[in-house]
Amino acid sequence: MSTFNRVAIVGGTHGNEFSGIYLLKKWQESPALISRPTFETETLFGNPNAFRDNKRYLDCDLNRQFIPADLANPELGNYEQSRAKAINLQLGPKGNARTDLIIDLHNTTSNMGPTLILLKNDAFNTQLAAYVAERMDNAVILFEDHCSMEEHYFLCSIADQGIIIEVGPQPQSVIRQDVLEWMDDMTAHILDFVELFNKGEVPTLPETVSAYRYVETLKLPENEQGERIGMVHKNVQDADFTPLRNGDPIFTKFDGTEVHWDGDYEAYPHFINEAAYYDNNLAMSLGEKVDIPVIK
Repeated sequence: MSTFNRVAIVGGTHGNEFSGIYLLKKWQESPALISRPTFETETLFGNPNAFRDNKRYLDCDLNRQFIPADLANPELGNYEQSRAKAINLQLGPKGNARTDLIIDLHNTTSNMGPTLILLKNDAFNTQLAAYVAERMDNAVILFEDHCSMEEHYFLCSIADQGIIIEVGPQPQSVIRQDVLEWMDDMTAHILDFVELFNKGEVPTLPETVSAYRYVETLKLPENEQGERIGMVHKNVQDADFTPLRNGDPIFTKFDGTEVHWDGDYEAYPHFINEAAYYDNNLAMSLGEKVDIPVIK
């Protein structure tokens, strides 16, 4: 397996997710905190104009602009589309990136705790998952490996290895000490693991790691006009990664009617009632709980 020469840490991909932004400031003032002997670490402020205006984005979601066809399309030229092309030139280009690993820092309004999102199921990612899980008792491991890196539209998919740290609950445009510290700690563990991986000194890890794997996304109840007519059920609210079984209440309509989960598997909701997803009436993601083999 190849080693890592360049690692990029990105914060502020969404301008109102503050933990990563303020950690970047901290690390830029004290670069030794993210420096490791066997690789270079750089930091990048993803969407400074959205942060300036205290918005998630100005024109469109920056973290949805990194499909190769979109990056190559000169007609896609609004602020975030242009910013994506600039970031791709700086860290990429996607498919032949100068950056070996991108760590993208995000906050969520959902009660997900410190969640490590992995886009690939290979030796590096499974070993990283096991390493972080052993060092952070409250760490949640989530695999979103349902498509190739080329098909992913996330910023971190520019590199051959890209991961997301997603920590909450934290309101938009707010800083919480516990959430910021979880993000700081998880980032440090990832950098420590990359250093050990490069040196061939990864410690003995378990055979499997407990994780969740993304399955689907649910929308809030809507009428025929696409208007919202219900909300997340109070039993589900704030219960990220708690099992949901067939027949459990999942939504409550504004007239008081309950909607029950009609699924053929035990689901684990996450990104529950994420504020940023209300523009699309998205209620939550669902995953399955899995034991992922740690590839040696």
